[in-house]
Amino acid sequence: MKIALAQIEIIPGRPDLNVSKMIDYVDQAKKQHADIVVFPELAVPGYLMGDIWEEKAFIEDCQSFNEDIKNVAKNICIVYGNVMKKIDSICTHSDGRPMLFNVLHVVSDNVDKIYMKTLLPNYREFEEPRHFNSSLDVNYKNEYFVPITINKVKIGLTICEDGWKNQGYAVDPISEYMKNGAKLIINISCSPFTIGKNNARDKVFGGHAKQHKVPLIYVNAVGTQNNAKTVFTFDGSSIAYNSKGEPVTQAPMFEENLSFVEYENKDLKYIYGFDTTMIDLCEKPVYHAMTEIEEIVSALLYGIKKYLEVCKIKKVVIGLSGGIDSAIAAYLYTIVLGPENVLLTNMPSKFNSETTMDIANIIATNLGCYYTIINIEESVRLTSQQINLLLIVRKHDQMMTKLELTSLMMENVQARDRTRILAALAAAFGGVFTCNGNKTEITVGYTTFYGDLGGFFAALGDVWKEQIYQVGRYLNEKYGNALPEEVFTIVASAELSDKQNVDKGQGDPLIYWYHDKLFESWQQWWFRVTPEENLQWYLDGTINEKLKVTNDIYKIFLTVNEFIDDLEKWYKLFKGMAVAKRVQAPPILAISRRSYGFDYREYLGEAYFSRKYLELKRLHYIPQFEMVSNPSINLKELKDAMEKGSIDNVVITNGSNTTTVSKVFEGLSDILQKMEIVPKKDSILGDMLQQQ
Repeated sequence: MKIALAQIEIIPGRPDLNVSKMIDYVDQAKKQHADIVVFPELAVPGYLMGDIWEEKAFIEDCQSFNEDIKNVAKNICIVYGNVMKKIDSICTHSDGRPMLFNVLHVVSDNVDKIYMKTLLPNYREFEEPRHFNSSLDVNYKNEYFVPITINKVKIGLTICEDGWKNQGYAVDPISEYMKNGAKLIINISCSPFTIGKNNARDKVFGGHAKQHKVPLIYVNAVGTQNNAKTVFTFDGSSIAYNSKGEPVTQAPMFEENLSFVEYENKDLKYIYGFDTTMIDLCEKPVYHAMTEIEEIVSALLYGIKKYLEVCKIKKVVIGLSGGIDSAIAAYLYTIVLGPENVLLTNMPSKFNSETTMDIANIIATNLGCYYTIINIEESVRLTSQQINLLLIVRKHDQMMTKLELTSLMMENVQARDRTRILAALAAAFGGVFTCNGNKTEITVGYTTFYGDLGGFFAALGDVWKEQIYQVGRYLNEKYGNALPEEVFTIVASAELSDKQNVDKGQGDPLIYWYHDKLFESWQQWWFRVTPEENLQWYLDGTINEKLKVTNDIYKIFLTVNEFIDDLEKWYKLFKGMAVAKRVQAPPILAISRRSYGFDYREYLGEAYFSRKYLELKRLHYIPQFEMVSNPSINLKELKDAMEKGSIDNVVITNGSNTTTVSKVFEGLSDILQKMEIVPKKDSILGDMLQQQ
C-alpha cells in the first residue's frame, strides 16, 4: 500500500484556495499510484484565526468543501482535516449553540468516515477548548478508538495533540488504538515551529512507534498563521517512522512537499519524493537536522516572506543606524525582497559617530539597496524650541506654568523624529517601515513609544540580543560578507546622548550575555522564575550554572547590593511600563517557545516581589547612606535603630576612608566621632536620626 504525505501550505481563512491546492496534490498522488494521500489538520479552514469559528457562514462554507474533496476521491483514499458543526440532541450546548469539532475525514470510493479530535490543547497560543469540543464530550470513546480498515490494514487515525501523551492527559489515543489492533498510526497536525520543536516531535512520535512496535506517519503543514499579535511559522517536517521508531523519510522544513512511503510486511519504507526518480529502497533520505542558528535564520526568512505575502507588501523602508539590529533587518529583508525593493536610511543627529555612519554606508553598498541620509538635528532642535520654556495656561483660573524637556526626553524626541521620517519615506517609496527591536529590548521596554517601537512588523522581536549577533555571523557565512566586522565589535548603543558615545565604548545599560539569560528565565522558561529564585541562586553561588551564562556574573556584581539593585531595576520595568509598550508593539514573529503577544499572556500592572524575596533582601542587602562631615550626631538614636533591626549595616564613607558599622557596637562612638560624620538631612538615615 503506497501512502503519500502531502505537506502543503495552509492559508488561514481561505478554504477555497486550500481545497484547490489539495485537489492538485490528490491528482499528483494519483499519478504516482498512491492508495492513500494524507493532508494536515484543519487543511480546509486553517488553524490560527482568532474567533472566526463563531461565524456560522464560515463554518458552513468550510463544510461544503467536503463534497469537492469527495468528488475527487476516486481510486484513492483521502485523509484530511476540517471543522464540523454537529446539531443533534447530544452535540448541542445547553444554550442551544451547536458544538464544533476539529475532525479528520476519510473519504474514498467506499469510505466516508469522520474522527473527532480527542485531546484539545489549552496552553501557549493554543486554546481549542474555547471553540471546539472533544470526542469525549459526546461519549464517542468506545467507537472512536476503533481503527479503520483500508486495503486490509487497520489504521489508527489521530489529530495532532492526540499523539502528545506527555502533556499529562488521562487518555492516550494511540495506546487505545493499539489495544484495538491498529497496525499503522497516522497523525495529521497543524503544529507551529519553535526552536528545537523537531527534537520534541521525534521523541514523542518516534517514541510511540518504538514503544508500540508500529509504523507511524506524521503529516504537518507549512506556511504562516497568526492571531493578529503573534505570527507563527509552520515548518512542516512531516515524517514517517518504521516499527523500530526509526525515520524512513522526512520532508524538508518550510517547504511544500509530496513524498511517498510503502506499507509492506507490516512496516514502512521510503520510495521516492515529489518530482524525483526511484531510488534504492535501502536508502533513508532523512533531511539533516538543522543547527539552532540554521533553524532561527530559516524561520526568520520564511516568516518574513510569508507575512509580506499575506499583507501584500512588496517594499520596505528600514532605518539603518550602523548597529547590529538594523543591519540584520536590512540583510533579511534584502534576501526576501531583493535590493531593488528595500530603501535604507541613516538618520544621524549630533550624537551619532562617524563610525556608525560609515558602517551604515558600507552595509547599504554591500547589499545594493537604495540608500539615503536624512539628518534630524534641525528638526529635533525645532521641537526643543517649540516645547522648552513653553508657557501653558489653565483657562478657568489663568494658572500658568512652563514646560521643560529634560535630556532623557530629548532622547525620545530623536527616536520619534526618526519614526516620522520613516513613515513619510515609506509612503513615498510605496511600502512600509520595519520595527527592528529585539527581544531583550522589548522585555524591559528599552524602546520609545511612537519611536523605534513603531513599524508594521517586529521580525526580530523574539530574538535575544546575543542571538542577533549569531544571526549576523551566519548570514555573512551563507549569503556573503555584507556586514562589516565593525558592526559586530562596536559597543551596542542607541547614540542618543553624549553618554552613549560608541567611540568611547559607551553603550546600552544592558549586559547582554547576562541579561538575555536573566530575562529568559522570567519569560521563556517553561517553569518561569522570579527575582526570588534569581537572588537565592546568587547567594548560593549557583547563578552562573542556573542561567547557563558564558561569563562570570560575580565579576560584574561584586556585592549583593549591586546584584539586587540591577535585578529590581529591570524586573520593575519588565512587569511595568514594558507591558504597556508591548501592548502597542507591532506583531512579533515567533521563533521561541514563549513569544510576546498571544503566546505570552500579560496584564497591565506592576512588579510584585514575594515575601520570601523581601526576606532574603532584608537579610543580605546592606543599606548605604551618604554621609557628610559634622562633629555632632545622635549616637544613641543610631544605636537604638540598629538594635531594633531598622538598620543592619551602615557603610560610612569619608573621602577614601570607608568603614562598615554592623550590629557589633563596640567602638561605635569612637568610630563616628573620629570620622566626624553625620547623615545628610535628606538621606534615608537622616530621616531616622535627628541632629542635635
